[in-house]
Amino acid sequence: MHSKKVKQPKVSFQEINKIAIPAIIAGVAEPLISLTDIAIIGNVNENSVEALAAAGIVGSFLSALIWVIAQTKTAISATVSQHLGNNRLHAVRTLVPQTLYFNLALSLVIYITTAFFAELIFSAYNAEGLILQYTKSYYRIRALGYPFTLVTFAIFGVFRGLQNTLWAMKCSLVGATVNIILSYILVFGIEGIVPSYHIEGAAVASVIAQLSMLLMAIYYYLKKTNFGFKLRRKINPNLKPLLIMSFNLFLRTLALNIAIYMANAYATDYGKSFIAAQSILMNIWLFFSFFIDGYANAGNAIGGRLLGAKAYQKLWLLSKDISKYAVIIALSLSFICFIFYDQIGYVFNKDSDVLAAFSSVFWIVLLMQPINAIAFMFDGIFKGLGEAKYLRNVLLIATLLGFAPTLLICDYFNLKLHGIWIAFTVWMLIRGGALVIQFRLKYLNKA
Repeated sequence: MHSKKVKQPKVSFQEINKIAIPAIIAGVAEPLISLTDIAIIGNVNENSVEALAAAGIVGSFLSALIWVIAQTKTAISATVSQHLGNNRLHAVRTLVPQTLYFNLALSLVIYITTAFFAELIFSAYNAEGLILQYTKSYYRIRALGYPFTLVTFAIFGVFRGLQNTLWAMKCSLVGATVNIILSYILVFGIEGIVPSYHIEGAAVASVIAQLSMLLMAIYYYLKKTNFGFKLRRKINPNLKPLLIMSFNLFLRTLALNIAIYMANAYATDYGKSFIAAQSILMNIWLFFSFFIDGYANAGNAIGGRLLGAKAYQKLWLLSKDISKYAVIIALSLSFICFIFYDQIGYVFNKDSDVLAAFSSVFWIVLLMQPINAIAFMFDGIFKGLGEAKYLRNVLLIATLLGFAPTLLICDYFNLKLHGIWIAFTVWMLIRGGALVIQFRLKYLNKA
């Protein structure tokens, strides 16, 4: 006689939103810093197209690099949430400070190995002349923020593992506000008080904003958690699995950034108007991604906790609910952007060639948002479940067998920016489809 499964109450809308809404606001704050720089730099009086292109290239490279090396944020979140779910939080008490110091050391290594090779790095993006000059000076200042950003992200991962994204939201809001105010002042200057520092002023503002976020994150970390910063000589046994998970996510994110690098390199090769338009499109895409990612963060945090508690039925219901909410948000964002279609590009730059290139392609970015929503939702859940190896394989396949061939074919037919965003659409279809199928195969029967 088969025992009947006891129906488990699903995770409530309120519980999901308690994590998702602050995570949305916190997530939006990070790309908002780059969007602020893009909007302000794109409206300077002198060499605005070159400055915009440089800020876009550096912004994409920074996002790419931070995504690659900040995967300990996801790993520590998954580890903490799973231990919270099975009431063994004490087992990771020494792990958290060890992870924070690891991130700090890693950030210093990354700064040293990139700041001194800035010209070589951005030449690989096909940047040259004034654009290359701007990218070097802008990046060398922005890169000073690596230690602040990576330690902050690791602390945010701890907060998310504890099912709290409110503290990260407050830190991010302060950072975004500081950046907007300082960026405007330092780029344009205040007559007789503060000189205009052009693109370098935006970089300084971003670093100060990142420092303010770190200081607030440390305050909440010390006041609200029991982990602290004290290092123990004995390595926590969970550190090795955490680093293995981080490494798999590192490879996954590396594949992701190969796609972004290829997109920017091809756009730069098409001409300065195209890379300027691509800079706007990419930063809006990233803004949407972080916005939708709030529910993915909820899936990450709650999913890890439910796995730790072996509540598979609730996990299955959670995947359905957060996917529905994310698609609604994606459709809403796209609808708003369609209403203000022409005005959006004008916010970032006034050059007619840039605006024409932007307007001709923006509709593709908007139409792919529901696909992104599904992919990001299951991406977040799989991270919370610790399925880093599968996520790695999906990204490698999507990039090498989906994005790259599509981009090469589209380039052959001279589709330019249209080709780049068609390739991104194929990329997201593969990512989302593979994750949905695997989740159904692995967890539907257990539910």
